[in-house]
Amino acid sequence: MKRILSLISVFALLLTACEGEPGPPGFDGLDGLDGAIIASSAFEIEINFNAANNFEFIEPYGFTVLPSDVTLVYILWDTSNGQDIWRLMPQTVTFVDGSLVYNFDFTQQDVRLFLDGTTDFNALDSVWTQGQIFRVVVIPADNIDGIDVSNINAVLNANNIQSIDLR
Repeated sequence: MKRILSLISVFALLLTACEGEPGPPGFDGLDGLDGAIIASSAFEIEINFNAANNFEFIEPYGFTVLPSDVTLVYILWDTSNGQDIWRLMPQTVTFVDGSLVYNFDFTQQDVRLFLDGTTDFNALDSVWTQGQIFRVVVIPADNIDGIDVSNINAVLNANNIQSIDLR
């Protein structure tokens, strides 16, 4: 009987002594989004800026945007050999009478694109105000670490955005 108790004691000590270092703590879940896939979204929009819309345009996202998400906006600046050239906003154009700034701000509900600057917007040629094309990219803040956000292709590739919603 003593032998059985000794063996059980030895096995008990061996089993309790086999514990390794604890691993790193895991990430906390997002409140209210249990099991939700955190994804990046993008859409393209064409805008005509004029006095009637106060040289601004507000576009609701149409999808959930978290408080930690980041909105980046690119303007179609030019086309070269059939390739679109996108620039991260804000972008400034200097004229003799002042400057024009294509700018934006955003909330969790929408993004506002607007003209800013010192030039007379009403006197601008329509090339600067009509048919302006923008790409709006909403990504989780953690996904922009180490990415050159001025390069729209780098942002799209890093966030696995394969299609752009055209609005």
